[in-house]
Amino acid sequence: MKDIILKLENMSKSFGPTKAVQHVSLELQRGQIMALIGENGSGKSTLMSMVTGSLKSDEGTMFYKGEPYSPKSIIDAGNQGICILIQETGTINGLTVAENIFLGKESRFTVGVSISSRKLNEAAQELLDSVGAPHISAKQLIDELSFEERKLVEVCRALSNDPELLIVDETTTALSHTGREKIYALINSLKEQNKSVIFISHDLEEVQRVCDCAFILRDGQYIDTLFGEDVTPDMMRQRMIGRELSGSYYRDEKSYSTDESVLEVRDINYADVLHNISFRLNKGEILGLGGLTECGMHELCKVVFGAIKPDSGEVVLSETGVKVTSPSIAIKNHIAYLPKDRDQESVFLMTSIKDNITVTSLDNLKKGIFISPRSEKKLAVDAADELAVKMQNVEQFAKELSGGNKQKVVVAKWMANDSRIIIMDCPTRGIDIGVKATIYKLMEKLISEGKSIIMVSEELPELLGMSDRILIMKDGVINGQFSRSDNLTERMLIEKII
Repeated sequence: MKDIILKLENMSKSFGPTKAVQHVSLELQRGQIMALIGENGSGKSTLMSMVTGSLKSDEGTMFYKGEPYSPKSIIDAGNQGICILIQETGTINGLTVAENIFLGKESRFTVGVSISSRKLNEAAQELLDSVGAPHISAKQLIDELSFEERKLVEVCRALSNDPELLIVDETTTALSHTGREKIYALINSLKEQNKSVIFISHDLEEVQRVCDCAFILRDGQYIDTLFGEDVTPDMMRQRMIGRELSGSYYRDEKSYSTDESVLEVRDINYADVLHNISFRLNKGEILGLGGLTECGMHELCKVVFGAIKPDSGEVVLSETGVKVTSPSIAIKNHIAYLPKDRDQESVFLMTSIKDNITVTSLDNLKKGIFISPRSEKKLAVDAADELAVKMQNVEQFAKELSGGNKQKVVVAKWMANDSRIIIMDCPTRGIDIGVKATIYKLMEKLISEGKSIIMVSEELPELLGMSDRILIMKDGVINGQFSRSDNLTERMLIEKII
């Protein structure tokens, strides 16, 4: 007889006319690792938000460990043993690491009438050590940590509840290889303890490696569940999009790259992160940057955009000789930057889609000192339509969009500004295969128009499939350079990465 830890019956949730989840039922067994997959907007996060208490269902019933289950909040769900690791940052600035780990659970460390900071910090440090993060101090401010280190703090927060069900919502896409391995080890440890995991990921090879089964949603509806040997990327893609997806969805073999330089990076040094970095970007080229997360490639993007001032060296536009020393100079000269951390650095979540798209184009819209609301709206609508953003209208708040549609809005913002050099830091992180294909087609369209792209990616197939030239970074230096070729393999890149 099956030992069911979580059972959902007929779950539904709508937002106005949008039916996000429609009559979905699910059974999760103890000791099972279940993938929850589907394209952006398929209802995955909405369904899990109901399970974790951050959303109330319109209809349906939930059972946890055989009892009716209706959590009042994420904290309430956590206290009952259901915890979630989210894709974007889930920590609170201004608090210490320990305070973030035990937020809402400080009473565990009460001595008399006050909280014992010593006991709080000791317990937090023990959790940090257990997940392979002893370099993080429980006493330091969360603000001092990198995005990846914050994710490990969130892992500790989940573990502090001794969860019986852990939901991993696109967390691994933000992590380096080392960070991912720590999450995989945690998942396997929970399975060995007969605990359960719901694993949300757009990386289907990762799903195949990690999960026992795959529960598939499309347009808010249940489609199928795959088990065992059927959990393959091809089978999952076919169920997710409703048709067979054959061949590669990367760019074709045609090259638009010329010998005309548009940007030169000269002898960049920055802190202990970048050392004597020099390269040039050509017109019509996709220049790929690859390496481990800590190799310096993400910081290099910010230097090129003028967001980080290097200790020495310069970034120069080849045609005009203009030196890029600030984001305002970059934007004025039609340079775009899509950061890796979308919600923190790229999208204004509490403003409209229209405001997000037009923010870099306001000077172009001005007539004298005035901006026509009609012109502003038309620019936003045209840019959103070109990228097929799934939305109610351009007045909808950006926070209400799925991850893939947020990324489309980010891209639309820079397309509206007629950007000619586009810096893309992990442009397809955390988005589904359909949105990936849209972005890849757009990238090919841009280079066919003579525009140029610097693309950072932690996915080797993406680097190989999209780049004209690949620079591999290691420990802050360029450790290898490769031209596009049928003979170029992942192994050849890995030899320069590791």
